[in-house]
Amino acid sequence: MNSRSHTPKAAHKRRHGASAQPVSVVTGAAGFLGSHLVDLLIARGHKVIGIDNLVTGTTDNIAHLYGNPNFTFIKQDVTEYIYLAGPVDYVWHFASPASPVDYLELPIQTLKVGALGTHKALGLAKHKGARFLLASTSEVYGDPLVHPQSEDYWGNVNPIGPRGCYDEAKRFAEALAMAYHREHGIPTRIARIFNTYGPRMRMDDGRVVPAFISQALANKPITVFGDGTQTRSFCYYTDMIEGIYRLMMSDIVEPVNLGNPAEITILEFAREVIRLTGSRSRIVFKPLPKDDPRRRQPDITRARKYLGWAPRVGLTEGLRATIEYFKSRR
Repeated sequence: MNSRSHTPKAAHKRRHGASAQPVSVVTGAAGFLGSHLVDLLIARGHKVIGIDNLVTGTTDNIAHLYGNPNFTFIKQDVTEYIYLAGPVDYVWHFASPASPVDYLELPIQTLKVGALGTHKALGLAKHKGARFLLASTSEVYGDPLVHPQSEDYWGNVNPIGPRGCYDEAKRFAEALAMAYHREHGIPTRIARIFNTYGPRMRMDDGRVVPAFISQALANKPITVFGDGTQTRSFCYYTDMIEGIYRLMMSDIVEPVNLGNPAEITILEFAREVIRLTGSRSRIVFKPLPKDDPRRRQPDITRARKYLGWAPRVGLTEGLRATIEYFKSRR
């Protein structure tokens, strides 16, 4: 890899002094991953400004931070102009519907936050001289014809299919981030996030982990789409957030895959959820949704080499913790 960006350290020292507290802006701060990112940043000494319009996020995810002097929450749609007084060192752009249920119900809003929201967040980074990280997705690879997926694969995406609103929003967001990097010298980072799970996921968000766990806990039939031979690779949120943090603090401009390369079929995953919950659920099969990816497995060579990162939490350990969370929410 030969594309590197300058770091904002010099500007940071000029504005604040070497020991000043870094300031981070997190869009989508009340979402599943965004809220966990806020927690990690505060734990590592950042002052955090969280922005969310609460369309798919919830204040339950950040309620424990109310009254914390290092956290400020602003309810705002990030497709509108973002004005913030004072310095900003890092902009973490996580705002977007992220589950099929959400983006199929909100296709235009999904496209707008990927385009206009990314534009506004990049504009904030440009104005403040901040470093910028885009939470992109493995969905930029579409239904991949290459396996496992590495960052140099351009993908197999249906731009006019039902999933196109999300896939193309993220692909455009990546292109916009790179344009700002090349045109304005903004130090941009692109995290291609593969399937991630853990506490604070919504039970009704439609993704496979909360869907299977909620069905199993209720002893309802577990719905497997297709014949269950399609694969996914599941990464626990603590590993993912650590990888994202390392990427922001690195000098890697090119996209970086973040995910767990341990591949499992959906049918095997359903059986594991039944085993861990002790459920009486049976498995039922329904037709595979249009353009649903048949295989999903990240090649994390780049993350290992440049970030020194690899996931550490095994599926059984992560699922046990996630199941306990969902039990507490019932």
